[in-house]
Amino acid sequence: MDTASHLLFGATLGGLALLDPVVVQQPVLAHAIMTVTLIGSHAPDFDSIARLKSYTAYIRTHRGITHSLPALFIWPLLLSVPIASYFHVWTYVPLLFSWAMAAVVFHVLLDWFNVYGVQCFRPLSNKWKHLDVLSLFEPFLFVIHSAGMIIWSVTGTTGETGWIFLGIYIITFMYILMRAYQHGRAVRQAEQILGERGACQVFPTWRWSRWQIVTETKEHFFTGVLERGVLDIHDIYEKKPSDSIVQATLAADGVQAFLYFAQRVLVRCKEENDGYLVEWRDVRFWYNHKLPFGVDVQLDRNLNVVNHTLGWRKRVWDPPYV
Repeated sequence: MDTASHLLFGATLGGLALLDPVVVQQPVLAHAIMTVTLIGSHAPDFDSIARLKSYTAYIRTHRGITHSLPALFIWPLLLSVPIASYFHVWTYVPLLFSWAMAAVVFHVLLDWFNVYGVQCFRPLSNKWKHLDVLSLFEPFLFVIHSAGMIIWSVTGTTGETGWIFLGIYIITFMYILMRAYQHGRAVRQAEQILGERGACQVFPTWRWSRWQIVTETKEHFFTGVLERGVLDIHDIYEKKPSDSIVQATLAADGVQAFLYFAQRVLVRCKEENDGYLVEWRDVRFWYNHKLPFGVDVQLDRNLNVVNHTLGWRKRVWDPPYV
C-alpha cells in the first residue's frame, strides 16, 4: 500500500500493544514498541532507495527480496536489538521482536492483496503474487485508523486504549475479508458473462461496487468495468505477432526490467520519420482508455536502440493507484 497508510498502521499497531498491562505501566517500553512498529511497518519499502539509481533498478528491486520470507525475520531482528539498546529495555527484546514482526508481516500481507503484487515467497518462488483485492490506498481503512489515533491523542494512554485498537483491527480484517468475498463474486460474474473468451482478471477501485476488468485471449485484450453485475467493455486491443522491429528492442535494459514485472503485455509499433517507436504496455494498469505503464523504445532505421523510457505516463494523482 502507500507509504502514509503503512506508517499509520504501524502507529496503530503500537496502540494495539497497549492491550498488555505491562506496556501500559512502562511508558519507555511503550515508546520502544511504537518505534519498532513504525519503522517495521515501512522497512520492506526501504528498497525504494533503488529509485535513486534509476527507475529500471527500482522496478527490479521493489517488493522483491525485502518482502521475501527471510525478510520477515531479518527486519524484526535488525530493528528489535538496536531499539532495545537505545531504550534500555533489553529484557523485552523478544516482545519488541514480536511487534516488529507483526508490523513487517502486516505490510507484506497488505501488499499481497494489492494489484501491483509482491515476491513474498522468495526464495521458494520468484513469481509475483497479487490477490487484486485492495487498492494501493484504501480510504475506509485510512479513516478508521486515523480516527483511532485521534481518539488516543484526546483521551491519552489508558487501559482502554488497547481495546479501541483491537476493535479497529477486527474491523480491518473484516473489511479485507468482505473485499475478498466481493472480489471473488466479481470474478465469477465476469467469467460467467465472458464465458470461455479468455483469462480474466478483476481489479478493485475506490467504489466498492465497481471493478476494472482485463481479459486476455489468444488474439486480443479486452478492458472494461463491472458494476453491479453489468459488464461494460471499454477497449479492445489486438495482439500482433512479434517481428524483427519488436525483437530489436528486447536487448534494452528497460524492456528487460518491464518484462520481469509485467503480466498482460501488449506491444505496439509505430513508424516514424527517423525510425520506429515500439511501445510495451502492461494492460493490467489501464485507465480512461489509456495504458499508462510501460516502456517506449526508439529505434533508428537500422533497428539500433536510440533511447528508451520506462515508467508511468500519467500525473501522480491520476488513477490507477497501484
